[in-house]
Amino acid sequence: MASPDTHLLFVYGSLRSGFHHPAYQYISRYFHPLGPARVRGTLYDTGDYPVAHPEGPGTYIVGELYQIKNTDEWDWAIAQLDDYEGVQAEEGKPALYRRDLITVEQGEVFSTAWIYWYAGDVSGNPVVSSGDVLEYLQRKKN
Repeated sequence: MASPDTHLLFVYGSLRSGFHHPAYQYISRYFHPLGPARVRGTLYDTGDYPVAHPEGPGTYIVGELYQIKNTDEWDWAIAQLDDYEGVQAEEGKPALYRRDLITVEQGEVFSTAWIYWYAGDVSGNPVVSSGDVLEYLQRKKN
């Protein structure tokens, strides 16, 4: 694993380019896309948004890898994303996500990047077996 000062970010849900969420505008302003990627873990459908857990050997989550454009802006940019993802819990409530380092695969290339893991309970939620939330939502529409 690389040091915690890595400036890479793996996204799999509303922050992905194809999700067309307003949060992507923020990502594209501060981060440069490095392309499609995947990580080990399991993706779940909570109904409102996709969530990821690090368990599930042999299963992958499909997403995109990004690098900060200006490393001097990292602390501020990642703090904004931490706020968006609910990393800092409001008083009396649990945190929604936690940010951890993970190994990211892009073909034969392996990098270390930050990811937002869901901090809540996923029991009873459907597994997104493809690991790709965009593909899953498209199938769900049809």
